Amino acid sequence: MRELVLDTETTGFDPAEGHRLVEVACLELVNHMQTGRTWRRYINPEREVPQEAFDVHGLSAEFLRDHPVFADVAEEFLEFIGDDKLVIHNAEFDMRFLNAELGLLGKPPLAMERAVDTLQIARRKYPGAPASLDALCRRFGIDNSERSYHGALLDCQLLAEVYLELRGGQQPGLALAGRKGGGQEAAAKRERPFREPRPHAPSPEELAAHRKMLEGLSDPIWLSDD
Repeated sequence: MRELVLDTETTGFDPAEGHRLVEVACLELVNHMQTGRTWRRYINPEREVPQEAFDVHGLSAEFLRDHPVFADVAEEFLEFIGDDKLVIHNAEFDMRFLNAELGLLGKPPLAMERAVDTLQIARRKYPGAPASLDALCRRFGIDNSERSYHGALLDCQLLAEVYLELRGGQQPGLALAGRKGGGQEAAAKRERPFREPRPHAPSPEELAAHRKMLEGLSDPIWLSDD
């Protein structure tokens, strides 16, 4: 089962007010295990970045001007995510921005049914408790000390760990399913040292010792003249 942990950074809170994407990142899970495959692009929003947005993600308009616009990476993004589930924290926000960008290109929107919203999962599992990504990292003992800014790829990596914890914790056996040569296939190919076959027929001395032991028992059922 393939899933993509996804996160975005933007110039603001609402694409209807002209705000745009500035970063999109995805991290691949197979059977709930990280495969190491990622996709991340900085995006030129073709507009200024408000100070309050810069304070969140640290991406300036000057930096972003040297990167492609969303139209240049849209096909690559859609190819990477395929038709698989998207694991997103506060999915409505990210999906709204992605679909606004796709709409500007005349492309069909991503269906909300594809989104697995970890924010909603956390709120159902821990009602009344803080459910931000930072709060969930603290709850599960996940190191988020490098998160001085909101960066899409780093947030994907943290969210992947949070997601597995929300599902009940990592199951070690699943690692074999996602690793080439794991499980029974690896066991079948494992080299074993050669051992000479051992004889199983008893020697005359062993037979004599066995009979002597039986003679000390009261009516042993193993004692036979055959």
